[in-house]
Amino acid sequence: MTDNLEQKALITIFGGTGDLANRKLYPSLYHLFSKGYLKKNFAVIGTARREWSNDFFRDKVKESIQDIATSSAEADEFASHFYYQSHDVTNKESYVSLKTLSDSLDQKYDLAGNRIFYLAMAPNFFGIIASRIKSEGFVDTKGFHRLIIEKPFGHDLESAKELNDSLREAFHEDEIYRIDHYLGKEMIQNISVIRFANSIIESLWNNRYIDNIQVTLSETLGVEDRGRYYDESGALRDMVQNHILQIVSLLAMEPPIKLSTKEIRHEKVRALRSLRVYEGEEVLKNFIRGQYSAGHAFGKELKGYREEDNVNPESNTETFVAAKLLIDNFRWTGVPFYIRTGKRLAGKATQIAIRFKDVPMNLFSGDMAALGGNVLVIHIQPNEGITLHLNVKKPGQGMETMPVNLNYAHSSPDGMNTPEAYEKLILDCLRGDATYFSHWDEVSLSWNFIDHVADVWKGTDTHFPNYKPGTMGPDEADELLTKDGFSWFKVHEEE
Repeated sequence: MTDNLEQKALITIFGGTGDLANRKLYPSLYHLFSKGYLKKNFAVIGTARREWSNDFFRDKVKESIQDIATSSAEADEFASHFYYQSHDVTNKESYVSLKTLSDSLDQKYDLAGNRIFYLAMAPNFFGIIASRIKSEGFVDTKGFHRLIIEKPFGHDLESAKELNDSLREAFHEDEIYRIDHYLGKEMIQNISVIRFANSIIESLWNNRYIDNIQVTLSETLGVEDRGRYYDESGALRDMVQNHILQIVSLLAMEPPIKLSTKEIRHEKVRALRSLRVYEGEEVLKNFIRGQYSAGHAFGKELKGYREEDNVNPESNTETFVAAKLLIDNFRWTGVPFYIRTGKRLAGKATQIAIRFKDVPMNLFSGDMAALGGNVLVIHIQPNEGITLHLNVKKPGQGMETMPVNLNYAHSSPDGMNTPEAYEKLILDCLRGDATYFSHWDEVSLSWNFIDHVADVWKGTDTHFPNYKPGTMGPDEADELLTKDGFSWFKVHEEE
């Protein structure tokens, strides 16, 4: 499809007064509007329990875009496409009036029956909303019908299956868009291009040339106001099950036959099926968990996790996870994928480091340590770009070496600032491109892997808290690599 093709759809947002809608969804929709992807033929219905008028709702929408709107006239025009409906998701009558509004807007804006339903609310309502959408005839139009749902998609494999079964009663798998905003980030989507559009990279992308791969998602913040949710999930479920395993599948997948949604998903699923599922003692050997303590960092005194609001003072919920993952297939046998994620760490960064094997013999001055390793680093946030670490000759006499970095900064002044992840993913959904949304097979394989880890942790003692704020986690995370002869590559914020 061409980039200037206008999209037609009615977008209904359940949870339209919430934080996600105001901070992410409305600004993203405005960007699509200002770029011409949404023009005259679109409408948005916001629903929630509050009794708001259309005018009040539109004022809230304009508030959410006040820092990015190019003019008040354009903001007014954009907001005029928004409508509000007070709604109780458990009340059948609410859906009757919502259906009436939907049908009238479909006619008014000539939307061809195209409908997107965005569930920006608690997952325990997903099933009943999907059921009512089906039973009350919202999907009886001639156009497309797509359901976007936020994580968490279940708490374990069993609950994820129950949720999926309830959604599948109303929507086909190819109509369900499980959104993971990490997959909308420009440099995550760049992984496939870096690999498959560069023969020099793809020819080295295997166990003959790569020593190890490291994925780091680190945060400086604590749990903030998410204590209640986080204490039930922890870093394993909140970050590893979705974001990290999705990244690993993109790194480990085989080249697809073509760059279509079906073929890319097929290869990602194959990669996840090759992921070694640990049992018993293997979990304790290959997974490290941590929890931050109180301490002084970033110029202030910080509370420990157990002192945070809405957190059990004796909580054994992990705020840090590090692990050694193994992919049991021909390409990756013998190459460890090290992952780590946590809160209250030394720097905020999301990056991937691919460490290539050292040259067999050092022909230059000094010992092998004088040669820096060749590392390809993909910076996902906060600075998007790529760095390749190489060795060159030092200027002057002799043949001494020195390391240099070849940098490409994706968000530099010379380049284009990357679109907001939600903006890209909403546009993909409008176009029917589900490449960067999670398929049920990926979700179920990820939960199966995570459940084995969680079950072992549940039955073993912990020594929490075990790392101070402003560090990169517990010492055991470093030892995980040291025993293999490796070390963590420094995140950008630490350098």
